[in-house]
Amino acid sequence: MFLIELFRGMGITLRHFFEKTITIQYPEQRRPLYDRTRWRHILRRHENGLERCIGCSLCAGSCPVHCIRVVAAENTDADRHSPGERYAKIYEINMLRCIFCGYCQDACPTGAIVLRKDFELARDHRSKFLYTKDLLLEPKPAHIPAPQPVEMAASMHG
Repeated sequence: MFLIELFRGMGITLRHFFEKTITIQYPEQRRPLYDRTRWRHILRRHENGLERCIGCSLCAGSCPVHCIRVVAAENTDADRHSPGERYAKIYEINMLRCIFCGYCQDACPTGAIVLRKDFELARDHRSKFLYTKDLLLEPKPAHIPAPQPVEMAASMHG
């Protein structure tokens, strides 16, 4: 009985041993990604440049491995980050713990957090895997001017 199982296992091994290997010469050649591929997290903005994230922490609550940390703060008229009453003052994702399940994307009511197909996430030190808001937030659209400090704007009009 043991010899039959041994020969059956060796037969499978030998069958695959003589098959042609399929090797991709990365990074010159790339495999096509599936439509539902989810890797790099991005915090999106509205067309007017304001952040979509309203600091509700639903993404953090839906994360099964608790790798997302959100600390909300209140928006003011002088310092507006999002169209809502609050914004995410601190938004961090520990990418070493993330399992790329996409629950954060599904839970977000404003579509602020999305997972894109950028899978080249290698870093040279563990501390670089803590993605802060600066790393996650997409840049402002080119047609949006840089915000002026309130004091300068008031002095320009009076």
